[in-house]
Amino acid sequence: MSEAVAMERALILAPHGRDAAVATALLDEAGIAAHACPDLPALCAALEDGAGLLILVEEAVRTADLQCLVAWIGAQPPWSDLPVILLTFRGDGAERTPEAARLTELLGNVTFVERPFHPTTLVSVVRTCLRGRRRQYEARARLVERERLLADLADERARFETLVEHLPVAVNLMDLNGRTILSNPAFRRFFPDSVIPSQRPDGEESWIGYDEQGRRLGRDQYVAVRALHGETVSGIEFIYHPAGGQPVWTRVSGVPVQDSTGKTTGALAVIVDISDQKAAQEALQRLTATLESKVQERTRELAATLDQLRDEIRDRERAEEQLRQTQKLETLGQLTGGVAHDFNNLLMAVLGNLELLRKRLPADPTTERLFDGAMQGAQRGATLTQRLLAFARRQDLQPQAVDLAGLLDGMKTLLERSVGPRIVIRIDAPSATTPALIDPNQLELAILNLAVNARDAMPNGGTLTVTVDEAPVSVASALPPGSYPHISVRDTGTGMDGETLARAVEPFFSTKGIGKGTGLGLSMVHGLAVQSGGAFRLSSVPGQGTVVDLWLPKATTPAQAAESPPAPVVDVSPAVVLVVDDDALIAMSTVDMLADLGHTVLEASSGTEALELLRSGQAVDLMLTDYAMPGMTGVELARAARAMAPDLPVLLATGYADLPEGVVADLPRLAKPYTQNQLAVATAKLLAEMARTSAHAERSDGLHPD
Repeated sequence: MSEAVAMERALILAPHGRDAAVATALLDEAGIAAHACPDLPALCAALEDGAGLLILVEEAVRTADLQCLVAWIGAQPPWSDLPVILLTFRGDGAERTPEAARLTELLGNVTFVERPFHPTTLVSVVRTCLRGRRRQYEARARLVERERLLADLADERARFETLVEHLPVAVNLMDLNGRTILSNPAFRRFFPDSVIPSQRPDGEESWIGYDEQGRRLGRDQYVAVRALHGETVSGIEFIYHPAGGQPVWTRVSGVPVQDSTGKTTGALAVIVDISDQKAAQEALQRLTATLESKVQERTRELAATLDQLRDEIRDRERAEEQLRQTQKLETLGQLTGGVAHDFNNLLMAVLGNLELLRKRLPADPTTERLFDGAMQGAQRGATLTQRLLAFARRQDLQPQAVDLAGLLDGMKTLLERSVGPRIVIRIDAPSATTPALIDPNQLELAILNLAVNARDAMPNGGTLTVTVDEAPVSVASALPPGSYPHISVRDTGTGMDGETLARAVEPFFSTKGIGKGTGLGLSMVHGLAVQSGGAFRLSSVPGQGTVVDLWLPKATTPAQAAESPPAPVVDVSPAVVLVVDDDALIAMSTVDMLADLGHTVLEASSGTEALELLRSGQAVDLMLTDYAMPGMTGVELARAARAMAPDLPVLLATGYADLPEGVVADLPRLAKPYTQNQLAVATAKLLAEMARTSAHAERSDGLHPD
């Protein structure tokens, strides 16, 4: 018999008649293990092997010597309370039957069942008792586990105290009132009385601390005080003046100790004796007095570089996109992005060749008009492509801290001209609103699209209200809870019914007449919000108007006033430019535009072919490469090329914005489709920077220290 069965079996004491056999048969039929004992000593012996409950007939225990059974029950551990079912011919309770009261007092957990009884009654009572017994076993298991955990905790504490005792630095764990809970001998060397400096009597001058500027710290700026207020403090230097001894330089750090809820419950202070280090520093300063200024300057530069690096790391740690479109929109977005990418390449060839062809044909008004029409069509195609990329979330965004109030103020005139005189524009944008992290150009285009949609929804005039504030994000959004910079665009137009509202952000869906809209306006706004890490909500009531809400990510830096871009300078010396593109049509157009600018152009159709050309020793002043190429991307090619020629300028041409995060931070990019003038500006800038770098290097080579 297994231990599990023994621990839940029913021990039966009914030595006379057929009660034991009947009860055993009933319990076996119910799937409950049962064992009939011939007498009371046998019952006590069986208890040692385990039992879930006892079933006793009253006549077997009324006059029997219950000493062994009572002793066993009294010796039960605290978690155990063995159930006893007493089969009796009387149903009187303990208050009316003195014998029942006596048995209850002796046996403890007694349940009386009157005979004769229905079989179901006995089985039900036994199962109830077994459930209670199982809970007792569970309590025992929890007690055992608790004892084990307490033992483990004691071992951990002993190891921790051993570690603390042997640490070479001074360590002190204190409660919220600054009282020492645990310290090591190194700490007690500084504080025999375990009283921290900030709680010593006024006028006590044993500890003098200085901030980074060398200014003396007040008591409220000491490490323990700040750590107990929840601040992590690292590396504050103090001069310790022991009684009758030499001053000791120390470096003190503090860390708040918090409970599971984040509440500060104490602090840990660490003191390091840096007297030897300070002495070495002073000796080094005396020996290198003439180099002190250079060392300090270099230290400041390194600190500034480290701060800049930390800022860049924080800027790159953006929250992942949490609001996702439905499967239908996601699939359609991928298809749209691919089509837009290919369309960009086609427009690249069209725009480039049109510009070159215009230069080569004689001036003629009819020809110029045809060229203008073709260029305008291609540029409209480029605008449509940008909207497709915005819907697919593949547009090339340049997010920055944007003052939303200033942005709306700057485009108010444009909005008024776009919606016409019959529509009143109201802008409520407090200047104190938190700046948003967004591409300002794309945001302006999005607001303009919403204004045009509102104009078309108010053919008889109305009011367009644009509100800027900081508001909690919509519950339906996947963004973390909190307040975000918020733009609300509300019109008093015709509104949308439920069916139209459900499809409003689908690409190419439009309720306007043929030729009056692309059906991409709301899709572009939705794509911009999601790609930027924000949220989008569209609500509308027929006859009452439409509201578009945009929640945008907060900027961690202040917004800067927009600066007018400097006039591009494209007058540079001819150079040798290597063009790498697997699309022959794009490569031909780019090569022709560069050649027309006076450059010598080399061409490669893959990254491997470009690297072979560089290995051959061919002089190259600048490399222009596509990003999406089979076998080797433009970024991988740039890395390999710079391994051979570290100073080689590389210009990356792409229509995608989904390049690996941080990979191309050091590569200038040229967005497709680009015109010859844009190509000229981009290449001229890189070549000019290269020329300045070379000139600086030549001047530096002429400087030799004495």
